[in-house]
Amino acid sequence: MMPGREGLVAINVVVGAAIISGGRLLAAQRAEPPELAGGWEFPGGKVDPGESDEDALVRECHEELGVKIALDVRIGADWPLSLGGVLRVWTAGITAGEPRALEHLALRWLGPDELYDVEWLPGDLPVVEGIRPHLLGGAGG
Repeated sequence: MMPGREGLVAINVVVGAAIISGGRLLAAQRAEPPELAGGWEFPGGKVDPGESDEDALVRECHEELGVKIALDVRIGADWPLSLGGVLRVWTAGITAGEPRALEHLALRWLGPDELYDVEWLPGDLPVVEGIRPHLLGGAGG
C-alpha cells in the first residue's frame, strides 16, 4: 500500500454522454437491472480500472449505441449517485454511425421543450437542466 493511501475508498465513477444533434438530446431507456428498467438516462456507463473517463465514455457509446462520438464540454462537476457514486457528463456529437438501441429498450431524441417528456432516472435528472443551454445554442449539432 502506498504511504498516505490507508482508508481511501474508490469512488464508483459513471460517465454519461449528452449526445446532441440538430438541437436535440439523445435519451436512452434502461433495459436493466430491474430496479432501473424503463427509466431514461444519458448513454454511458462505468469507468474500468486504468481507463480515463473520456475513453470509457467513447467506448460505452460504441458498445451501447454503435456510434463513434467526439466529446465537447463537461456539464457541471461530479453529480452524486446513490451508494456514493458520481456521474460525470459531457456533451458530445456523433462522428460516425446512427444510434441504435443495442443495450437499451428505446432511444428518443428530445428537443428543448421535450426534455421532461420522459421519466429520467434520479441520478440523471439534475443534469438535464444543465443541458438545455447547449440545445438552444445548437452545440454538438
